[in-house]
Amino acid sequence: MGRKEKARALFVRWNADYDFKTFINSSGSMMVTAAFAAYNGFLGIAHASSWHGSICVYYLLLLLLRLTVLRAERLSNGQPDADQRRGRAALIASMQLLLLNLCLIGPFFLMVRQEKPVTLTLIPAIAMAVYTTYKVTMAAVNLKRKGRSVNCLVRFLRTINFIDALLSIVTLQNTLIMVNDVDGGKSMLPLVATTSGLIWGAMLALSICELVNNWKSAHGRRRPSRTRRRMP
Repeated sequence: MGRKEKARALFVRWNADYDFKTFINSSGSMMVTAAFAAYNGFLGIAHASSWHGSICVYYLLLLLLRLTVLRAERLSNGQPDADQRRGRAALIASMQLLLLNLCLIGPFFLMVRQEKPVTLTLIPAIAMAVYTTYKVTMAAVNLKRKGRSVNCLVRFLRTINFIDALLSIVTLQNTLIMVNDVDGGKSMLPLVATTSGLIWGAMLALSICELVNNWKSAHGRRRPSRTRRRMP
């Protein structure tokens, strides 16, 4: 089979197999996350920016989380106890995701105080808004469709993507305010604090729901056995 045939077969599988598509897309998301981490790390060092440094740490931890989930799937695939392995991996990853989102309080606090440096002009900010809209839309659609997979790691990756998209909304909001507002965003502080708090709360809620669901799946619901008494 030549390269064209392999590429065509890979595309057909990607288009038809929801689980395979999720893992392939997550591999691509890892590269984007790594680029964001490197970019923000460079700006954090070059400009001594607390926000860029903190968000760099977040993206590095997110990259590690995605890598852990993909590795767990690779090790579980084809094993006789694959579902149990995936369940344990998803449970551990859910705990990590909750801690990761709790650590976002630092970057969120800096954004609310308008301490996130913004060097974009209006046109790049609009392009960023278009990309964020697409990212959020696709993440929401896939979050709704994640129930079509029985693989808990696939569902977990879709939740991660949606949470990452929510973070993009807060970042975009801060960027647009700083680009267009003449007073440095001070007049928008109450609105920014409210929306940022709501979005952060939604991210935590999704993390908790994921943790609870994976806990139930991994341990199962123990129901007391009912024995019927036989009449003599």
